[in-house]
Amino acid sequence: MPTPKNRFPVPLPDEPGHLIRRAQQHAVACFHAVHGRGVTPIQYAILRTLQDAPGIDQVTLAQKIALDTSTTADIATRLEARGWIVRAMLPRRQRSLTLSAQGQELLDALSPGVQRVTADVLQALDAGERDEFMRLLRKLVGSTAAAS
Repeated sequence: MPTPKNRFPVPLPDEPGHLIRRAQQHAVACFHAVHGRGVTPIQYAILRTLQDAPGIDQVTLAQKIALDTSTTADIATRLEARGWIVRAMLPRRQRSLTLSAQGQELLDALSPGVQRVTADVLQALDAGERDEFMRLLRKLVGSTAAAS
């Protein structure tokens, strides 16, 4: 039986979306290798965002970390159950989110490993490539944020 002709102009390993997904898998693996599995990279992003912007509502938090609002609400519920954040009702059924003392202690414990995770994620690149890679990622993410 003849094999169908490949109709794709770019091999899968060279497609940007595939490479970005693989890079994300690498970044998550580096995060867990340094910090363990007690906290996820998304939970870390939420805690860091609340540290920088205490009292923001869930919708604003979702926008800041580029997650949909229902996923953000689900994660916030879990973080509250773990004692890492405090949620309070605002007018119009919104919730204000604040880092708890226990959440701040967790961030303090994670802090020493943050640079190590970054170094591990970018280890295959030299210093100039790291700077260029980060610049290009910011440009790509900025363009997708503007399009959303």
